[in-house]
Amino acid sequence: MDATEEKKDGEIKKTRRQQFEERMQTRYPDMDLADEEAFYGRINDDYDDYENKVGELNKEMDSFSNLFTSDPRSARLMMDWRNGEDVAVALVRMYGKDIADACNDPERQEEMAKANQEYMEMAAKEKDYEEQYQKNIDASLDEMVTLQEEMGLTDDQLDQAMGWLMSICKDAMLGKFSRETVMMAIKAQSYDTALADATHEAEVRGRNQKVTETLRKPRRSDGLAALGGKNSSGQKHDLPDFGALNNVGAADIWERGGEKRRKHNI
Repeated sequence: MDATEEKKDGEIKKTRRQQFEERMQTRYPDMDLADEEAFYGRINDDYDDYENKVGELNKEMDSFSNLFTSDPRSARLMMDWRNGEDVAVALVRMYGKDIADACNDPERQEEMAKANQEYMEMAAKEKDYEEQYQKNIDASLDEMVTLQEEMGLTDDQLDQAMGWLMSICKDAMLGKFSRETVMMAIKAQSYDTALADATHEAEVRGRNQKVTETLRKPRRSDGLAALGGKNSSGQKHDLPDFGALNNVGAADIWERGGEKRRKHNI
């Protein structure tokens, strides 16, 4: 049985290790699980992120606890607000006439006006942000549908990609930028240039190969076999009979005349 698998009731059950690796691969699809340095570094970063979030949550819980302890009416106000109660009515119910007197106090009018102005500005920004978000998200969803159709992506593939992007955005909001994320951004910036260089290199390599193949092809000849070449038959042919002329060139004139050369002193 495979060490990474367990059998239960005749079915193969994934081990904790397999489940964890699949979880990491889903959350970080571009991470190489075989790279132990990157793998354990990612786990360490996740633990740091988890501990930071838990620490911030504990601080907020302590703040609420101190608030509710110092004034139990604040807890009741929060519960009424949560249940849909009108905040103004809930405030009057909790604090009585004091809250109305505070709002109408002439000495506090400037302070109240400033607070109301801040509220109006915040409400206007929230409304503007909401309108922009709704407009952008509709256009983005249409773009994702088009992308999915063009690339033939499944819903799971698109969801994983969007989940990964959302995790990056969440980290950015918390001021967290991992080495892996920054390296991916750098690679994305130079992707077009790298692709163009690779394409040009492939074209040049293809042209060079075509030239080499052309040079290796035999050239069109004039019909005559090259002497001593591989296309020559190498067979000897008999010369025609020219009679007495056959002996011309067979020996020098002294040999043909039966004479010997004589040395003359001049």
